[in-house]
Formats: sequence, structure tokens, C-alpha cells
Amino acid sequence: MTAIPLAKFRNIGIIAHIDAGKTTTTEAILYRTGLSHKIGEVHEGDTTTDWMEQERERGITITSAAVTCFWKDHKINIIDTPGHIDFTAEVERSLRVLDGAVTVFDGKMGVEAQSETVWRQANKYGVPRICFINKINQIGGDFYKSLQSIHNRLSKNALPIHLPIGFEKGVSGVVDLIDMQAYTYTEFHDHELKVEEIPADMVEKAKNARTLLVEKAIEYDDELFERYLDKGEESITIDELKGALRKAVLTGEFYLVTGGDGRGVIVEKVLDLVNDYLPAPTDVESIWGTNPKTGDEVERKPSSDEPLAALAFKIATDPFVGKLIFIRVYSGKLTAGSYVLNSTTGDKERIGRIVRMFADKREDISEVEAGDIAAVVGLKNTTTGTTLCDPAHPLQLEGITFVEPPVNIAVEPKTKVDQEKMAIALQRLAEEDPTFRIHTDEETGQTIISGMGELHLEIIVDRMKREFSVEANTGEPQVAFRETIRGTAEVQGKYIKQSGGRGQYGDVYLRLEPNEAGKGFEFIDSIKGGVVPQEYRPAVKAGIIETLDGGVIAGYPVVDVKATLYDGSYHEVDSSELAFKMAGALATRDGVKQAKPVLLEPIMKMVVVTPEDFMGDVIGDINSRRGRIDQMDDLMGGAKQITAFVPLANLFGYTTDLRSMSQGRAASSMELANYEEVPPNVAAEIIEKRSK
Repeated sequence: MTAIPLAKFRNIGIIAHIDAGKTTTTEAILYRTGLSHKIGEVHEGDTTTDWMEQERERGITITSAAVTCFWKDHKINIIDTPGHIDFTAEVERSLRVLDGAVTVFDGKMGVEAQSETVWRQANKYGVPRICFINKINQIGGDFYKSLQSIHNRLSKNALPIHLPIGFEKGVSGVVDLIDMQAYTYTEFHDHELKVEEIPADMVEKAKNARTLLVEKAIEYDDELFERYLDKGEESITIDELKGALRKAVLTGEFYLVTGGDGRGVIVEKVLDLVNDYLPAPTDVESIWGTNPKTGDEVERKPSSDEPLAALAFKIATDPFVGKLIFIRVYSGKLTAGSYVLNSTTGDKERIGRIVRMFADKREDISEVEAGDIAAVVGLKNTTTGTTLCDPAHPLQLEGITFVEPPVNIAVEPKTKVDQEKMAIALQRLAEEDPTFRIHTDEETGQTIISGMGELHLEIIVDRMKREFSVEANTGEPQVAFRETIRGTAEVQGKYIKQSGGRGQYGDVYLRLEPNEAGKGFEFIDSIKGGVVPQEYRPAVKAGIIETLDGGVIAGYPVVDVKATLYDGSYHEVDSSELAFKMAGALATRDGVKQAKPVLLEPIMKMVVVTPEDFMGDVIGDINSRRGRIDQMDDLMGGAKQITAFVPLANLFGYTTDLRSMSQGRAASSMELANYEEVPPNVAAEIIEKRSK
């Protein structure tokens, strides 16, 4: 394994909408590369990468799984990611550390809602990708219609490099437009593809498609462009065409498309595309970070000779070895037993063991070099997004940001014995999942857990029971409302306490005003002179933050507020940090009430795919939930797609309701879009409920 040069490493993700066939395609890849003796079936619960009990029961991917395989002298690290929107953080953190991706599409459906989400995530991190249109061998599967949906909804810069031979159940291989040969099979699990002449009825179509491919490739190579104009397509060799197409794919703005039955031998052509066109770690010239002490930009080249720079992108609890930290090494070398600097916390940590992951199985290795992905055992204070580096050469890489979870439920242990175990279980699960949060409601004393959706929290509670033997009761899902202000207020906060001996004295003047949406809290110190001494100002800020976090009008966190400390007074003897913290809190509470406070609620972008027969019922139901229809599209197979924005408060149990009104034939997905102001009549009801 150490003999493989870095230029032949590939770190790729398999990304797609739920049920497009990511896990099955990964299974076929593991089978073709000799890592498994058979192709696992999702519906039978025996796949390699869906190894959790919950995944096998539900037939969906919940957590991303890493596997390493080898194909034609290349080493390929693959991460199979979830497709369900509740687990989108798994896709986010995987794409942050991957060099390339294979986007899988369901050939019966084309581009679906979550296809667009993962495509946007890949764009965000600049990840080059190739497209695999799966299931074209099934009834309703259509390579060309799916390709058209990619053009219409994702990018016009997607061109086929292979054309399928046959239609629906008659699909039996592909025509390769690079070498103009047909690669066929009799059964999808044949042991090898047969190389044949292109079928006579496809020759003209293949020539036209190849010409389009050549014309796109030469846009990325000036020399080939001039030669093509002078001497035509025949003057460009196969290697030159592949080189130009690789340049195009590496820009992240051009995508090669293939298709077939993802269960079988055709994945060999997908593997060839991964080797030939997706980037190696060496295709990125440098990785940039900042020096945590000086703030200066620091450069690292993807080489084992450089100082160590690695990013922790996933935490997992393994029942046999404890906490596993998945890392991507960008430069240098990580060795078992060595000490590294956690540049996020400033602590040194010892690397206990390094393991190469094969889904839920492990293989011990002594070191991991630049460009590779592995898991580390023995780190205590490392979380998702932490940078690990050489203590002599500190570096902070860009972390990973996650959206705030919008759904809450209350959990309580069933017995006293479960109480201690539940605290440990929740802490472990929160370490693993950055979109899962825990807090205690100060008014009720309840433990509140927050997640991305009902399914997300259902899985968390199920894992508590199975992995940590914790029995818990859960409340109804609740919405994570927020508060903010729409006006400006200038207020005084004065805290005076005399009780014999030294008293307490703090006096501040604050200006509270709205901040830009999504910008959060901002504190501005505009004190002139020493009316509030420097040492007390952080205490004022702490008092403001504490009050905003606790809420003012309904007990929900107050967001997007700018607070300016502009005046005040102090007492030589009686002033203290506590007094000024209390003064800041009093001013904030009064100021928020005066600055036109409003409630905000999470609005979900919901996509419903339904047969046309039920469209009227679906639209009527969305309207009854305070939703607004954004657009309606025609999909393949006569289905309709409705995109709407609906308050989360009105969506609990929606999946069941949708099934009932459509005889089980409609499906939906949703993701957090933004926070919007709650209508006054609804807000009044919420505030009244909270006050009881």
C-alpha cells in the first residue's frame, strides 16, 4: 500500500438523493475490487457500508461509512453518504475533506430534491464530480431523460462519456466514446465486460456524441483547440482527449456522465472514470490555513515531507475501541504513538492507534501519510472540524459549519438507573453528531434534545436504547423558535444593592438595534473615557449574552441583535464584575421589550413528488398548513413535483398524512430554509402557552 504514489490516490464520496442506489453502487464497487465476496442487498440488510442496525432495518444510510479499495494500481478511499435530509451533516463534513465525488441519480426519476441539495454542497466545497445514472435497466428508467433533467436543473455542462446499449430491461452495456468500443455483459453480475464493435444502429449517434465531447474538451486546451481547427477531430489522440477532459472535470464546472445497473459489472467503467478524471491530492497545489498565534496565512503542500496538517471530520463511538476520530491528512505524516497539537484547543494529544476503516471493521496501520484518510484512537478533546498539526509548526485549517437544528423533544429516563447512563449516552452521541444538541430547560428542569428532523431524533433515542441500554420517555416534538427585534431602543441598566458593608453598583447605557439576518449577536464598545472601566466591560457583554440566550418575551434565544455600550457610571468601592453583569442583563431585558420584539419560526423548504391525481389534495393541504407554493414541475413518469415553504410547526407527522391522502404513492423531503417572523395572532398563542 505504501508503494502507491500520491498521484494515484483518490478520495471520493458517493452522493445522491435517498433511494438513488448509492449504497448498492458502493457494494458493487467493493465486489468488483475484490474486497467483498458478494454484492450485499439493501432490502436484505446485508450491505457492507450500511452496518448499523437502524440502517439495516430501515433500508437507508444514516451515517457515512469509509472504505478503502484498489483498482488498476490506484488506491480509492470511498465515503458512502446518507441521502435523507435529516442526515445532511454527514454529507457536509464528508465533502469538506474529499477531493472528488460520484453523484448517483435514479434513472427512473432523474434529478430529485436531495440531488439538488448534495449538488449545492459539492459546489460549496468546489468538489469535482462525475455523474452515474443508475437503474436505467428498470421499467421507467431512461438515460436520456435523466440527462435532460441534469441539464435543466443542475448544469448544461454535463456530457455523456458513455452511451447505454439497449433500453430498460434490454440494457446490456455501454459504448465508450473515448475509444469508440462497446463494453457489454449478458448478466449484470458477469465477471468481466466483453469488448465488441459498436452496434450498427448506434454508430451515428456515438459519432455525434463524441464530436460534442471533443468540442467541449478542446475548450480547456489551447494547443488542441488550434490543432482541431486546422486538422479536425482525427488529429487528437485518445490520451490527449482524456487529458483535456480531465482538465475540464478538475475545474469543478464540467461533468462526465455514464449510466447503467449499479448492482453489477458496469461499475468497472465508473471506477475507470474515477481513476482517469477525478482529482488526486496532488491536483491541489497548496492547502492554506492560519497560524493560531499570529493570524498569518500558512501554506502546506500535499506532501509527506511537509509538517503535519490534518482535519478531524467525523467522530464515531466504536463498541470495541472507544472513540474513533476520522481524519484527512493534508500534509506530513501521522504516526501511531506520536504527539500532535490540537490547534483548536491549544492542547497536545497523543495518537494511540491508527486504523484503516472498512465500514465497521478496522485494520491497524502504523502511519498515515499526506492525501490519505484514516481513523485515530486515543484523542480526548478532538471534535468535528478540529485541526491536528505538528506542534513545532502550528496551523489552523478552515473548520466545518453546520446549521442550527430546528426540532426539539424532551427526554427523561424511565428509572433512576437510566438517569446517569442517559447523560453519558447523550454526551457521546453529541460528540459524534454536530447537528445534535442537548440543553436543560431551566424553567421545567427537562432535558431537551435538538435535531434536524423527527427521524433524526427517533434514531438518536433508538441508539440510546440499543447501544447504551438507556430506556427513555420522549415528549412531543417542539419547534425551536427564536426571538429578535425590529426596532431600536436606548436603555439604562442600573444595579444597586446595599446590605451593610460593601454594596454592589453597576450602571450602563445600551443601544439595542437589529443586526443583519443570520449574523448573530454583535457587541460594540463605544465608551469614551473611563465612565465604565475597561475591566468591567466584558462582564457587561456576558450579562447581555446570558439574557439574550434565555429569551425575553417567550423564553426562546434572541438572535441577530447589535448591542452598543455607550455610557455608564461606576463606584470606586462598590462596583464589581457581578454588578456590571447584572446591569447589562437588566438593560438588555428592558431594551428588547422596547425594541419591537418579534418571534421567529423555522421555515422548511419542502419538496413533494406526487402522481397528478392527488395534486389538488396535496396543494390544499399545504395551504392549510400556512405554506406557500413556490413552484410546480413536471417529472419523468408523469409525476408532479411541488416545492413549497411551510412553517415547521405545522409539519409534524406530515409524512403519515401525505401517505394517507395519496394512497402511499407520494413522497416528500424537507430542509431548513430560513427563519421568518411568526404572524401576530400565532405569536400571541405561543407566548401565552409559554407563560403558563
